[in-house]
Amino acid sequence: MADPAVYSEQDSEEGILTSTDIRPVPRIAIQAFYENASVAEELEDVFADRRLSRAKTSLHTGGLAAAIELFLGSPTPNLVIIETTSTHDKLLIDLEQLAEVCDPGTKVVLIGQTNDVQLYRELIRRGISEYIVAPLNLVEVVQLISELYTGRDTDPVGKVISFIGAKGGVGASTIAHNVAWSIARNFNNNVVIADLDLPFGTAGLDFNLDPVQGMGDVIAHPDRVDDVLIDRLLSKCADNLSLLAAPATLDRTYDFEEMVFDPLLEVIQGNVPLTVLDVPHSWNAWTNRVLLASDEIAIVAAPDLGNLRNAKNLIDQLRQMRPNDQKPHLIINQQGVPKRPEIGADDFADAVGIEPVAVIGFDPHLFGQASNNGQMLAEVDPKAGAAAQLETLASIVSGRSEVKKQAKRGLGPILSKLMGKKS
Repeated sequence: MADPAVYSEQDSEEGILTSTDIRPVPRIAIQAFYENASVAEELEDVFADRRLSRAKTSLHTGGLAAAIELFLGSPTPNLVIIETTSTHDKLLIDLEQLAEVCDPGTKVVLIGQTNDVQLYRELIRRGISEYIVAPLNLVEVVQLISELYTGRDTDPVGKVISFIGAKGGVGASTIAHNVAWSIARNFNNNVVIADLDLPFGTAGLDFNLDPVQGMGDVIAHPDRVDDVLIDRLLSKCADNLSLLAAPATLDRTYDFEEMVFDPLLEVIQGNVPLTVLDVPHSWNAWTNRVLLASDEIAIVAAPDLGNLRNAKNLIDQLRQMRPNDQKPHLIINQQGVPKRPEIGADDFADAVGIEPVAVIGFDPHLFGQASNNGQMLAEVDPKAGAAAQLETLASIVSGRSEVKKQAKRGLGPILSKLMGKKS
């Protein structure tokens, strides 16, 4: 809880936050569940505070039982605040049920009626982030939420997923934008797309936006990059989805230093639950560094030999750079182009050593219409196979589900060279 020296007694009584020690809460999602009307009113005041202006908040009645029922069929937010009037034994049983429906990384704060040190210790041992006693002190609750996500010892709030194409023109940007849109829509998470292809980026076009500010301002003044600047530069694409757009102009060259995006990554990892980086198909010091700093990487490839070679080189290099991280996600796109000789998905997987998380068929009409209209695939045709696959892909890369392994066949002689084998 808050240090009493941080705020004055008058501040506490009036609910006015004057302390500069309380940092703004990042762009997290918070859902609160109450049992008493008085606690609901106190939580409404907390959510109205300016330090929670970036957070997406919602208030529900029903306490623990309502939270368990809701999360049985929907993802959990970054933070859950629950008021409970249950007795000790009933509370622990209910918390076991809550743990079964909570996603990894969700933090839970309990509001109780009893100032019980033994109960507090038991709850902390069970993974509860904090236990506070009603009635609530607005200043203390705001500071508690802030310290859960901005304290010195806290882990970064955000997850960064980089999408990169094995070759140019394989649709990596389109897939990245659609996946980000699906995560924001389906999982009620705040998502930011950062278009790192400054001369030719298409994120603005895909969302029918033409922002005057964006990534160009980030690289022009890297020493000034902070959460306030990023907030100012973001353009709203949809509910829960924002964009740092590329300038997409050729009035200057973009010869970046290796660490040019380090300040951006530091800020977004500390303030945004999920960021999708649209990384251009190139290989230089800064792309290498961005991929190294990402939490997860998705490689998009078409089913031909050039893509296979490049994808294998990328995967091998990433294994060396990130030996303790999970393998990249492999996405095969544009399968089934008429009259084009293709490498089968199983053979492709054998050559690179990774099963694809998605194999997306060639559908020029759907993809072309979405691109020309500045829409996502599911907005053009929600029933299209590609749209459904991208929804599943959004679940996988955001950690909501796992990809199933499929049986594999043998390789043809032309692929054996890439695997270091003899035909």
